[in-house]
Formats: sequence, structure tokens, C-alpha cells
Amino acid sequence: MLATLPLLEKTDFPAIQRGPLKTLQVNLGYRCNQQCLHCHVDAGPNRKEMMSHENINEIIKLLSSGQIETLDLTGGAPELHPEFRRLVERARALDVHVIDRCNLTILSEPGQQNLAQFLAANQVEVVASLPCYTADNVDGQRGKGVFDASIEGIRQLNQLGYADSSDHVLNLVYNPTGAFLPPSQVGLESDYKKQLGEQFAISFNHLFTITNMPIKRFGSTLISKGEFNNYMGLLKASFSANNLQTVMCRDLISIDWQGWLYDCDFNQMLELPLLLGGKKKHISELLVEQLQNNDIVIADHCYGCTAGQGSSCGGALSD
Repeated sequence: MLATLPLLEKTDFPAIQRGPLKTLQVNLGYRCNQQCLHCHVDAGPNRKEMMSHENINEIIKLLSSGQIETLDLTGGAPELHPEFRRLVERARALDVHVIDRCNLTILSEPGQQNLAQFLAANQVEVVASLPCYTADNVDGQRGKGVFDASIEGIRQLNQLGYADSSDHVLNLVYNPTGAFLPPSQVGLESDYKKQLGEQFAISFNHLFTITNMPIKRFGSTLISKGEFNNYMGLLKASFSANNLQTVMCRDLISIDWQGWLYDCDFNQMLELPLLLGGKKKHISELLVEQLQNNDIVIADHCYGCTAGQGSSCGGALSD
């Protein structure tokens, strides 16, 4: 895989600082039942990295402080971690909102047949990637048969009340299939709801559009095709200063499977750790109060979050 960090480190991106911490985003490991072209984590079935029992307990300890509103679980497929369910149950017992970054096909994997019921019982918000409402586009990006399995996953969730109540929220995620920005989130959400409703009688709450980051697998593909500089040019030309006020790194920290802290998931994948007093920190060392007004570690990939409508793990930042 071709490295992108050397092309991103020198940057003129504006300096930004943290606000109050609200969200703890935890990467439980890189193992996944899929291997997608756009994946900035480079996850796949053969990855072995998994968060330790000790670090899971450190996450629970931090949640017990009462300072965190949302636990955002990601991977890989976070559900493949053997302690995924324990962590969810402990977080919910502490009245922490839980988000599961679910790829939908995991709901029909062997050993996961009751996963949808578990998520519903614990009122877990499901954020599920579905890069298009047509089979050809989805299977082309994510693998043969993924679209049909994803539709079946949404049906399972709908049957359990997802998209019908505020306690069972199902949001879908759109990633572009190439080196271009997402279209209008509002307009695309309307198209998704119409097409998926008419063709498959399924429903969801909202659609999040997320810009592909020029890092890891997608960044390497851009380099190999000679498209990296053009894509970075597009991101920079589309920069919107208004998005600086609402980028996710202002109120979120990302934790890798080894327990190290990062300003966001993308910095994690580039191995650019969050710095406190010039040093990287482990979850076991974190004092939340230290984060307020701390400088966020930046590089040129940050333009991906501020281009056009903006982009975050919660979708577009502006209309």
C-alpha cells in the first residue's frame, strides 16, 4: 500500500482548537467481514488487531465519570469484538448513548443471528454504510452480494422498530464511489428514501454523506492512478471556512484498539496522535479537563472535512 502521510504533512490548513468533549469514538479492532475500496481503516477478514480486555475496562471507567454523552463504536466491524456486547450494556447502564457503526451484512453472519435484537433491546443507534441504492454500485465498491445482504439487514432492523421511534434510530451513510465530493445530503436523502421505499419497502431516519479521505486504501488507490494531486486540489478548492466551527474533532476524541488517543479517526489511521503537553496519551492517562482548548493535530487531509457541505461521522456540516 502506498503511503499518503508524506504527501499530507506539509499543510496550510487553519489551526483549530478543541471545545468540550462530548463523544468517545472507539475503534475496537480492524477485523471485518468486508473489504471495501474506500475504507480508510484498511479493515478486512484477515486483520487480527483487537482491543484488549484491559483497555475495554479503561473505556468503561471513563464512561463512569459521567463526562461522556455518546460512545461511538467503530472498527472494522465492531460487533466482531468478543466484548462488544458487554461494552454496550455497561454504557447503556450508565445512560450513555451508543452508536454502532454497522455494515449491515454483519447482521446475517454466522454467530450474529441475534445481533439485531441485541441492538434494539439496548436502544443502540445504528449508523450503516450503504454507498448507493443500486446493487451494481454497492457491490462494485464493497463486494458481490453486499447490496442484497444490506437490504436484508435493514429489513431486520425495521421489523424491530428501527426508523419508527426515537429509541430506535437507523441512519445510512453514503460515500462517493470515486474521487469526487458527495452531492447535496438533503437531496440525496430524499432520493434514497424514495428508491429504497418503492423498491424494497424499507425505511431509515437520515442519510449521512461522508467525503472519502485521501488516506489508507483510498489514498493509495488515488496515488497509483495518478489522481491524488487532482483530488487534493478539489478538496482545497472546495474549502468552506464556515465548516471549521462544527468539525467533529472539536468535541470528539478517537481511541485506537491499543488505547491511544487521537483527535479523529482519520488522524488515527495516519498515526498522528492527539498531543497533550507535546506527548501522546493513553486512555488510562486521560483527564478530560486537559482537552479543553487543546490544539488539534492537522494535516492536508483535514480539507476533506471542510470541503463543500463539510463532512463528519454525522454527515454534512452545512446544507
